[in-house]
Amino acid sequence: MYVDNSATSPLNPQVLDAMIPYLKEEYGNASTLYFLGIKAKRALQKARHQVAQLINAEDDEIIFTSGGTESDNTAIKSIVLKQLKHKTPENPKNHIITTQIEHPAVLNTCKFLEEYGYEITYLPVDKDGLINLKQLENAINEQTILITIMHSNNEIGTIQPTKQIGEIAHKYNIPFHSDAVQSVGKIPVDVKEQNIDILSLSAHKINGPKGIGALYVKKGLTLPPLIHGGGQENSKRSGTENIPAIVGLGKAAEIAHENLEKTMKHNQQIRDALIEKITTQIPDSYINGSLKHRLPNNVHIRFSGIEGESLILKLAQKGVYAATGSACSTHNLQGSHVLAALQIKPALSHGSLRLSIGPENRLEDVDYIVDAIVETVEYLREISPLWDNKTNTYIGDKFEQPVINSTH
Repeated sequence: MYVDNSATSPLNPQVLDAMIPYLKEEYGNASTLYFLGIKAKRALQKARHQVAQLINAEDDEIIFTSGGTESDNTAIKSIVLKQLKHKTPENPKNHIITTQIEHPAVLNTCKFLEEYGYEITYLPVDKDGLINLKQLENAINEQTILITIMHSNNEIGTIQPTKQIGEIAHKYNIPFHSDAVQSVGKIPVDVKEQNIDILSLSAHKINGPKGIGALYVKKGLTLPPLIHGGGQENSKRSGTENIPAIVGLGKAAEIAHENLEKTMKHNQQIRDALIEKITTQIPDSYINGSLKHRLPNNVHIRFSGIEGESLILKLAQKGVYAATGSACSTHNLQGSHVLAALQIKPALSHGSLRLSIGPENRLEDVDYIVDAIVETVEYLREISPLWDNKTNTYIGDKFEQPVINSTH
């Protein structure tokens, strides 16, 4: 019972079939002029078109990268490099706006830039994980060079109002970057309609291979490359192209595009069944994030009186594979920065569980998953010092520490 598709998703057999020829006989370098290279070039162009279609972009607006992390780094650091030419003591051009709940690929890039004199505004979010658009607009100043706000959150699944964010950014002639790694292939993502200038995506979240992603850059927005070399990707990202992986991303994007409506309906049906059954059967269980503005494949729920890591390990023994939060920060024992931003107390945030649904999950599996969670939570509460088994209530408030958001 694999319900950790937000960490990574299993490779679609059709994707593997599309990749295999380029791992064997179609091994040409796309930069060469003979037929073997020309065939690789055609495969590259086809994949670029498939990815562009998924987000309603133009083919030449797609740059292939090694994944979401590189795409995020490139988006932010390229904007910084571009503005260095216009930087003066009187006009430092050193301000970036983001949120407290971004993926580490964005947050740690921003923290890195702070060491070099850049000022970062980390917008707070409400209890559902949504930003306040008025606060966003008020944070803009003459030195703001970029707004980078994720499309949907990788932990709690909250979907941000990207269209309105983009409208505000364009009102002040500021580029808007959105990390859409969790959104693409799960919900409609239209870069034109949603006013997105730069967008990050990754193959392994949509049943494609690991180690390949893409960056959309709106036509007319020129960004200097971070990687220099032979001029591949129209000199925007040099290096011999990973044709098998790119073909895999293209095929995964094509399948996601063709099946988007079906995928959304499938995911939402299972998501809603999980939420209803878990919250009904387990007292003191609460949904983290917005119910209304939520990815259809995301269930993020907390249980009072238990510790999430023990919950994950016990569930794995029952054959249910899930997560506490972002797989990219699993070994961070400080707790989730996302839940801290929601002002959830540390002891409660540690008892959180993320279930993320994929195409291989079935509605008939829900009862087994829920039963495993119910049994595990009951067992952990029996041995927890934060749970009173006589009254069946949470008593951890007296042990609570204040919420500290480590983003600042």
